[in-house]
Amino acid sequence: MPNSPSSKKNSTPQKADICLLLEGSYPYIRGGVSSWVHQLIIGHPNYQFALVFIGASRKHYKKMRYELPENVCHLEKHFLNEGLELKEPKPYPLDKALLSDLKTLYQLLADSKPLPPLETFPRINQRFFKDESLKLEGFFYSTEVWDLITESYRKNCPEQSFSDFFWTVRAMYSPILNLLKIAKGVPDAGCYHTISTGYAGVLGMFLEHIHHRPLILSEHGIYTKERQIDLYQANWIKELNRNFKAGLDDHMSYLRQLWMQFFEVLGQLTYGASTVTITLYEQNRLKQIELGAKPENAIVIPNGVKIERFKALRARRGDMIPPVLCLLGRVVPIKDIKTYIHAIGILSKMIPKVEGWIVGPEEEDETYADECHALVKQLKLEQQVKFLGFQNIDDILPKTGLITLSSISEGQPLVILEGFAAGVPTLSTDVGFCRGMVEGESPKDKALGEAGLIVPLANPYALATAAAELLNDEKRWYHAQKNAMARVERFYSEEIFLKNYQALYHKVLNNGWNRV
Repeated sequence: MPNSPSSKKNSTPQKADICLLLEGSYPYIRGGVSSWVHQLIIGHPNYQFALVFIGASRKHYKKMRYELPENVCHLEKHFLNEGLELKEPKPYPLDKALLSDLKTLYQLLADSKPLPPLETFPRINQRFFKDESLKLEGFFYSTEVWDLITESYRKNCPEQSFSDFFWTVRAMYSPILNLLKIAKGVPDAGCYHTISTGYAGVLGMFLEHIHHRPLILSEHGIYTKERQIDLYQANWIKELNRNFKAGLDDHMSYLRQLWMQFFEVLGQLTYGASTVTITLYEQNRLKQIELGAKPENAIVIPNGVKIERFKALRARRGDMIPPVLCLLGRVVPIKDIKTYIHAIGILSKMIPKVEGWIVGPEEEDETYADECHALVKQLKLEQQVKFLGFQNIDDILPKTGLITLSSISEGQPLVILEGFAAGVPTLSTDVGFCRGMVEGESPKDKALGEAGLIVPLANPYALATAAAELLNDEKRWYHAQKNAMARVERFYSEEIFLKNYQALYHKVLNNGWNRV
């Protein structure tokens, strides 16, 4: 339920210019997207921002990690695993018109081949908010919905446990219905700006329908793709094939495919409702269009960093190239920390004094973090691999030889740009826009030269070998450093980034959503 960090935010909120919709990020998680959000708010002091935070469970988001800027006029947080408050089960008959809409909703989210028309959602939305006699229990306890679920079960996966199928469907519907409830209480704003598709995007879609305000979507990676990677690796989804190894086998269950389809549909709904769809580079813009974004409204705004702040760190570097590979990021599977650890083990045989620093939070996936610690012990790398948790990046960058990413998915990582500005080349897997950042994109950009090296995914030997090539070749390392500093100063300054968003906000707030 709505929570505020100070008495200022507890008062009745003034109407915000921009309401940011934030899923599992700012202000409760550090780094990455959260750093970007903080940068965006501070960089636009002429606008008032409201923040709506969405998380799965309260226990993971107990403490704010950022002090809210003065131009944040409202903060509320919601948790999708709580808040529906259903009454005792009993029959709730549904009228034919509502049942027709709910069948379409079911098809859209859980049985959607082919997709029903997206304009159905506004009608369903109106029913949930205009018809006071409609209760959530009618959705969960009606015999008509039960018949929908059992029919789909018989049609799609009768060989699996009905209990597993039933609770999968419930787990899909519950957050959507909770978001409908949340949307009713979110304050009006000049526009809504969601920082992903997924649940935050669906909330944005509902708010666009309720308030008839523009919806802006900014994606750093492609949320649909990232969720599919997570789901492909997830061990909590029940498999009919007992020999299925998550991430290693193509024969996945209908339930796993259903979850992947579910998030793809959430993305399509968000793209369809968005006035403007923004991503960080052209390849992702084309992917968004493929997934449902309107081509005429899809634009690119690259990230940018405060050059002068990081430029000052260059003077703190020593005369020697530090034999340190620093991975700045969360300890989660999508960052493929295990490949990084294996690479440090291989590299230590080439450069005995090498160290691998993992700088980032571990609480998001504690099981995976424990596995990474265990792997370090198993490989006897306790002296080489250091888990440093959250650190001040200003203290880390001058002591780093290479910013290193072993990720299996990225967008346009800020850590690469921050490293470049501080005079640190990058060693990265070939994901997202990392190759464009390291090697350049346009002819003028490419003419600057390489600012590090790019290696294949999930290949610790390639990662280790590339690191040795840079760290053992002083001339090559300094050449990469020079190119990195030139590239970030010319193409990725914070000034350019903020001017682009300032122009977009002005256009959306002053010209009307259908004239952007």
